[in-house]
Amino acid sequence: MKQTKLNNGVTMPLQGYGVFQITDETICKAGVKAALAAGYRLIDTAACYGNERAVGAAIRESGIPREEIFISSKVWIQDAGYEKTKASFTKTLENLGTDYLDLYLIHMPYGDYHGAWRAMEELYKAGKIRAIGDFELTADDLAKIHHIDRYKPLILDIASIDEVHRLHGITFEQ
Repeated sequence: MKQTKLNNGVTMPLQGYGVFQITDETICKAGVKAALAAGYRLIDTAACYGNERAVGAAIRESGIPREEIFISSKVWIQDAGYEKTKASFTKTLENLGTDYLDLYLIHMPYGDYHGAWRAMEELYKAGKIRAIGDFELTADDLAKIHHIDRYKPLILDIASIDEVHRLHGITFEQ
């Protein structure tokens, strides 16, 4: 599968397998194992999906070395804030059965996402997260974070094409 290099040198697959709305752990685990067997190396989950344990079990049972799999997860709204994000991150690592994440994202810009970002910066600096980013933040949210904090997001998942227009001044012809 094709990969890209982030601005910190981390290589990330361009295609991945996401487990949103796969609430049955047996089905989730089977899906992740099948995706890995088919060659996928990016697995995307989130604490609020409730299936991180199944994802972790599938990865362990796949026989593929951990360093060959890019695991992405997200901090959810109720875990926004400095201390809550750190606790949520620790729980995510426990659920996945790993000692680091390749990518950790702010899932939605609600609550104390500035505190969440500060916690993520510390975890990134400590080597517990290889890349940090924003998911569904608006251009205004991004501007607020980037004027306050030290690390720029390595991944941006913009909520809408209108936000791309606002953030980059890009227009598309119909």
